[in-house]
Amino acid sequence: MSTRRSQRANGRRSSRRVGGDLRGVERTRGAAGFTLVELLIVVSIIFVIAALAVPNFLRARLAASEASAASSCRSINTAELTYNAFYQQGYSCTLAQLGPPAGGPPTSAAADLIDQQLASGQRSGYSFTYTPAGLVGAKYTTYQLQARPSVPEDTGTQYFFTDPSGVIRANVGAPAGPSSSPIP
Repeated sequence: MSTRRSQRANGRRSSRRVGGDLRGVERTRGAAGFTLVELLIVVSIIFVIAALAVPNFLRARLAASEASAASSCRSINTAELTYNAFYQQGYSCTLAQLGPPAGGPPTSAAADLIDQQLASGQRSGYSFTYTPAGLVGAKYTTYQLQARPSVPEDTGTQYFFTDPSGVIRANVGAPAGPSSSPIP
């Protein structure tokens, strides 16, 4: 008795390919794929995993923005010290003076000590405010730099402050100043 006849005799059809023709072939009850309940369980497990992972991802992104802001403050401090030592004109008047020139070699007007993005006062969700001070003759003898989150609580919670001392100070939730706690 052939396979096809024995299946008909048992009252079922198989999804097995017989003679290369699948017309009229039905799947057996056990080989029908996933049930709706099984799919709903899988989807709910995925949602639970996502609910646990997304807050951790957001915290990691916030910490990365804050670390980048502190690093940018260090870069600006280093650039200011280099500018002061190399050009003998005191500290720069603006962050743009520390940035790259439009063309040609670096000068005191465009010293090429920081990248263009940082020279514009924006990086990684933070705004940098540079304020030169202590004008003696034609030289600034000091400066203050503040870094503030562009969107507080979203791009960062810490505010940063630094000056020629090179100490970077931070404050959570409010602008940092000379009396704020130093970061390690």
